[in-house]
Amino acid sequence: MPTIKHNRKFKYIILGAGPSGLSFANKLLQLGEDSFLVIDKESEPGGLCRSQIVDGSPLDIGGGHFLDVKRKEVLDFVFKFLPNEEWNEFNRISKIRLKDFEIDYPFESNIWQFPTDIQIEYIISIAKAGCQTGKAMPEGFQEWIRWKLGDKIAEKYMIPYNNKIWSNGLDSLGTYWLHKLPNASLRDILLSCLEKKPSGTIPAHAKFLYPKKGGYGKVWKLMANNINDKILFNIKVNDIDFNNLVVNKSFYAEKIIMTIPWTEISESSLPKDIRYSINKLEFISIETAYCDNTQETEAHWIYIPDESISYHRIVNRFNFCPNARGYWTETNTKRIAPNNHWSYINKYAYPLNTVKKPDAIKNIVKWAAAKGVYGLGRWGKWEHMNSDVCIQEAINLARRLVSQNKENENENHTLFTDLG
Repeated sequence: MPTIKHNRKFKYIILGAGPSGLSFANKLLQLGEDSFLVIDKESEPGGLCRSQIVDGSPLDIGGGHFLDVKRKEVLDFVFKFLPNEEWNEFNRISKIRLKDFEIDYPFESNIWQFPTDIQIEYIISIAKAGCQTGKAMPEGFQEWIRWKLGDKIAEKYMIPYNNKIWSNGLDSLGTYWLHKLPNASLRDILLSCLEKKPSGTIPAHAKFLYPKKGGYGKVWKLMANNINDKILFNIKVNDIDFNNLVVNKSFYAEKIIMTIPWTEISESSLPKDIRYSINKLEFISIETAYCDNTQETEAHWIYIPDESISYHRIVNRFNFCPNARGYWTETNTKRIAPNNHWSYINKYAYPLNTVKKPDAIKNIVKWAAAKGVYGLGRWGKWEHMNSDVCIQEAINLARRLVSQNKENENENHTLFTDLG
């Protein structure tokens, strides 16, 4: 661990050594800025994207994380640390396992895989959905699912699956985030059933990359190694002086980059209205558990809506991690059952997209930015972001803040010259 003098001032203090924090820090370095410090409570980098060796092969302890191929700037950035030839590329195969059938994801794009009589039942249900018949879009989550996809998909898949993963009462969820769901029109669905092939938009990770060695966590270890004299582990951040930009009464900053959960910050350092907003933010915890059984499937991961089964997803590492066997399950901690397998609890796994969240996080981020504290990534913005989105946003923020600093320095230099 590097020796960092307390009471030293940095241009940037970055809270959290996950994908967002490490990407931001390394982009600063690429832009010629080296006055920064990264602080993390864990003993190693990566956040939710850390990997451990379990049963002889890497296992991603935060659940399934993969690098999407769609963002060229992100790929170019990541390949500076782990070159292109060190990755395998896959065409995504994901399944939905019902009690009697297993079909490809997304559900509505692959109804054609059911027997004809069941296809007809689903198509009739979709045709009766509110979005097809001109009904106004509802505000409640469950009503929205029925309005968009029809009762049958809602009852067989979407409602039970979301009950399992969120385990929080679906009526508390908003609908503002559902635009991320894959979309297929009734025409697309009918055509796919006739042509017997998928329809609609392509889901995220339609193609993805995964390291040939070391698991996804290898990327973040390499990024951390690149700044190893500017990163501190095993330090829990709980106190931020937002007026003076001091972390834990020890580390001084010109700007703070917040990638850790707002709910971890001591309430005593916050004004009443911001404490109120933070208390509206909710999250879920997930257990990742390893099973050594290698299943007969080509799927990379499988969604499990059956509510009699505790876990909501299976990730088959043997289909993307070279020379690996077994799989891991992901389960909301409110639903976990006792087991004798290796397991890990991720306290902060997913932000909950509750009805109250958008206004709450908007208030927090706006107030903090005015103080020089910038929310970034899944927890800084309290939004479910894939790692490629986190990396892109980190690159963008680093570029913007460094550019602003240079403009301010130029203005100050001009002013000083004029005064001289």
